[in-house]
Amino acid sequence: MDVIAAAPPGPPEPVLMNGPALAAHADRTVDVAVVGIGYAGLPLAVAAAAGGHRTRGLDLSDFLVAQVNIGRPPVDTVTRAELDAVAPLLDATTDPAFLSECSVVALCVPTPVDTHGVPDLEPLLSAVRTVRQHLSPGQLVIIESTTYPGTTDGVIRDILEESGLTAGSDFHLAFSPERVDPGNTRYGFHNTPKVVGGLTSACGARAAAFYAGLTERVHVTRSSREAEAAKILENTYRQVNLALVNEFAQICHRLGVDVWETIEAAATKPFGFTPFRPGAGVGGHCIPVDPLYLVHRATQAGVPFRMAEQAQRINDSIPVWVASRAQELLTANGISVRGAKVLLLGVTYKPDVADIRHSPAEPLALELLGAGADVMFHDPYVTTFSARGRAVPAGQDLVADLAAADLTIVVQRHRMYDNGLLAHARLVLDPGGPGTTKEGGNA
Repeated sequence: MDVIAAAPPGPPEPVLMNGPALAAHADRTVDVAVVGIGYAGLPLAVAAAAGGHRTRGLDLSDFLVAQVNIGRPPVDTVTRAELDAVAPLLDATTDPAFLSECSVVALCVPTPVDTHGVPDLEPLLSAVRTVRQHLSPGQLVIIESTTYPGTTDGVIRDILEESGLTAGSDFHLAFSPERVDPGNTRYGFHNTPKVVGGLTSACGARAAAFYAGLTERVHVTRSSREAEAAKILENTYRQVNLALVNEFAQICHRLGVDVWETIEAAATKPFGFTPFRPGAGVGGHCIPVDPLYLVHRATQAGVPFRMAEQAQRINDSIPVWVASRAQELLTANGISVRGAKVLLLGVTYKPDVADIRHSPAEPLALELLGAGADVMFHDPYVTTFSARGRAVPAGQDLVADLAAADLTIVVQRHRMYDNGLLAHARLVLDPGGPGTTKEGGNA
């Protein structure tokens, strides 16, 4: 395991977990607490237990807690086999009383944006207040929830220090962004490098030591702010490049250029080009949300983040463009969009996952319904689907539905939607096109 420091160490910092602080945790029954056991938190809890730590998840959801305790993963970022393997060392609860006995407390709660794209830190800050009520000397508190630079050493530190304890001397505080990629079978928690930034160098070192037992590589940044910014940069990079290729696809369509041939040709260059692929839109829990955190903070600082703002607008417009393509196809085949039967295949945000957060299928369905189309869906991972409160019926017999639909739109190319199956369709629109991968427009 490699631990890489980004900058030379500063002046010596106080080192915790000795004397009274160590004694306070010597007889603990739980070593690691993970607050929030959803898509990001449960993989961390499993990794901590696999690393030999007695681990307990804390969540407000009775359902999530019950599922973990009976060994049934409530999210698809952890398998049943992985959960079974750590069962002796992992359980979950809705009662935060145990937090005071833990050595490490990691927060993995959602950080969404509101309907105006403004960051909503309340779920995270509420969790921090809960931790504050049970904070004890010698603990390491780690924030894994995505947020803008200055949150950890600002409002989070302020809330925790309301306990009377001082960050950096009475307890350690660090930020380490989650890097969970649902559906990725190549990279998991153990082989994805972990970025860590501490409030002080000692805070960073202790957090790095914790993660060193769970993953193959840890990169330590100068402070928590660089670690916070790194996560947003990662997803803004994807957001901007997806916006580029999505807009490029529209130009190619207008000019009669095969965008797939063009991308394949450009990808032969062994340097200076990374292929991204267009799709029906950009969804998920990261790309449509994370860049907005830095947009918000940068605007407050008087430095607009114009590239991210424009990329967001482009990506948000893609489902509308796909809907217009659908209408063009129907019209070209002598079918009026009003009353046309349109089948959406795959309504999750990326192929072969069950997550529908910010799925482009929702705005696409809304556009088609608004134009008078009769819309239905099929997805092996989703039983019910609605578009802003408007229920979209599920198909009953996929082959028959394909044959009956005037138009089939492949929103997500799940593995089961192969060319043999699509041959049953009368007319197909596949925005993701050939060679769709997780880096595509729906990633």
